[in-house]
Amino acid sequence: MLLNINLPGGSGLELLERARQLCPQTAVLVLSVYPEQEFAMRAFKLGADGYLTKTSVAEEMFLAVRRVLAGGKYVSTALAEHLATTLGSPPMPAPHEALSPRELEVLRLVAVGRTVKDIAATLLLSEKTIATYRTRVSDKLGLQSNVELARYALQNGLVD
Repeated sequence: MLLNINLPGGSGLELLERARQLCPQTAVLVLSVYPEQEFAMRAFKLGADGYLTKTSVAEEMFLAVRRVLAGGKYVSTALAEHLATTLGSPPMPAPHEALSPRELEVLRLVAVGRTVKDIAATLLLSEKTIATYRTRVSDKLGLQSNVELARYALQNGLVD
């Protein structure tokens, strides 16, 4: 399965989690515009077999697809170097790492200026449920306003 994180009406990370429950043997390569340092580890924790950014060259994509289809894992050279560098130091997880996939999706939608009503319609949830998710995100990140949430999302590469 070739999976994008940003899907109309939902999160590719949630779809990844569901796909792993339904078809655990399916090879999954995530292809996204979002930076590897922010999303690859989350995708791997949810069961992805590989992660590529959409800026990757065609040869790298072919290599990743072949490796994942052969039952292996794929990470780019840049991500492998980042992981090797961070292995020697104690991990300091970013606050957004504590967010669930749905909370992360709500954060991203709030950050791009969507209203609670719009988000509810997009994710097919009630406005009250979205408001609850937004409150949880605010509590976990220690931020209050939508402006603070948007700034955090931009600074951490969670939105374009």
